[in-house]
Amino acid sequence: MYDVGGSGDWIFTGAPAFIGIIFVIIVIMIMVNIFSGLSQWKKNEESPRLSVPAMVKVKRTNIIRNGHVHDHSVHSQSSSTTYYITFEFESGDRSEFHVSGKEFGILAEGDVGTLTFQGTRYIEFTRKSC
Repeated sequence: MYDVGGSGDWIFTGAPAFIGIIFVIIVIMIMVNIFSGLSQWKKNEESPRLSVPAMVKVKRTNIIRNGHVHDHSVHSQSSSTTYYITFEFESGDRSEFHVSGKEFGILAEGDVGTLTFQGTRYIEFTRKSC
């Protein structure tokens, strides 16, 4: 065997260090996500609650599928769907909000009414009666 500069024991001493570094990176990423979420929540709490005329312009979904293998033969899949609606204001500006599946199903593109929101947080949309 060809062994440069040692007995090959570096695998046993280097692997725990590498695993430790990966663990620290994962913990830092989790902490950044938590801090970012708390920061956005705080901004939303400090923002005024606005109710403005708007139109449902675009509806979209983001589907994440996860496949799992059990016992090398049985496959199971799970998925999660996130719902978004883009509203257009009288000024022509647009904002996209994360909404529940129920809200997504109730609203249709072209609906006109009053959008209530606080920062990036969707509160409700009340359709205008014709």
